[in-house]
Amino acid sequence: MEIRQTVVTGGEPLAALSEISPNLVLVFGSVAAMRVPEFHAQLRAAFPAAELIGCSTAGEIAGQRVRDGSVVLTAIRWDKTRQRVAKARVTDMAHSDDAGRDIGRVLKGDGLRAVLVFGKGLGINGSALIEGIIAEVGGEVPISGGLAGDGGAFTETLTLSTDGIDCDGVVAVGLYGDAVEIGHGSYGGWQPFGPVRKVTRSEGNVLFELDGQSALALYKEYLGEYAKDLPASGLLFPFEMLREDHSTVGLIRTILGVDEASGSLVLAGDIDANGYLRLMHANNDGLVDGAETAAKRAGAGPGAIPGQTLGILVSCVGRKLVMGDAVEDEVEAVATVLGKSATIAGFYSYGEIAPFSSNIDCKLHNQTMTVTFIAER
Repeated sequence: MEIRQTVVTGGEPLAALSEISPNLVLVFGSVAAMRVPEFHAQLRAAFPAAELIGCSTAGEIAGQRVRDGSVVLTAIRWDKTRQRVAKARVTDMAHSDDAGRDIGRVLKGDGLRAVLVFGKGLGINGSALIEGIIAEVGGEVPISGGLAGDGGAFTETLTLSTDGIDCDGVVAVGLYGDAVEIGHGSYGGWQPFGPVRKVTRSEGNVLFELDGQSALALYKEYLGEYAKDLPASGLLFPFEMLREDHSTVGLIRTILGVDEASGSLVLAGDIDANGYLRLMHANNDGLVDGAETAAKRAGAGPGAIPGQTLGILVSCVGRKLVMGDAVEDEVEAVATVLGKSATIAGFYSYGEIAPFSSNIDCKLHNQTMTVTFIAER
């Protein structure tokens, strides 16, 4: 396994990446950069034999740096691992499960060890997408990745494949064979505040009522002056999912949209229609500690596996908004755990996909740092 990476902010040459004859190129970039007319054609010309997969971001991660307005290209050449790419489209949020099944049908097969998936960040039910993939490939295959961003504008997100760029796309790659080593970790670091509220009306990822009251009206009451900036300000105040006894499920749900007419909140993933929710907030130290915990849970560190390794970081745009200029602290915390032999690539997202408590319990996360560690033996 050989990995090379570059950050494109202008017309940088890509020859150094193409020299390794990559099988796969991960592409994480801003919407503006990906919308440049010749962008995709230049990638195809530079990597004619490689599969391209990636998405737009709310911030690009390379090494220990976080950037905006750039493109991070990470070229990978497998020595022993096989790969297969699948694509689907979500033109209606209700068809998110169908898109997942389309992806899963292409990728399922002998030797499938893991799936990396990147999907549109708006107008999609990330939980249903994951469930659709699992329905086809089985619950024993770990799935990780994330939903695209657009710098916090919540207007248009993009996914990228070898065939082109799509505002409604989902793209995934399956990794096959015994040589590939995969580790996963995820953690939040947010703190609860305010009373526990009962979900009294919801449909999938749309929350209509809490304690019999309009979810939107109640949420605005708690946000105060922040309410005028919804839905973007909702990234600062996500919901914690709780069980009937008010113990934590371990999942967070953030707000992607509001519907004034119905008084509802559109969340990034499904919630339990009979469950409980509580608001959360965060400080920098808690988020950095959470990122470090996620890296440790990925199960790899300096010298754990000889040779080059890859760390794919997908973190929530809400964490970036909270941390501001200190956002690189959480990336540095992960990089320190993974060690100098790890190439770090990733992005800030509108939803993170990773195993929850084990490599076979894959969920959509919000406001979470997720780490996928990849190596070959």
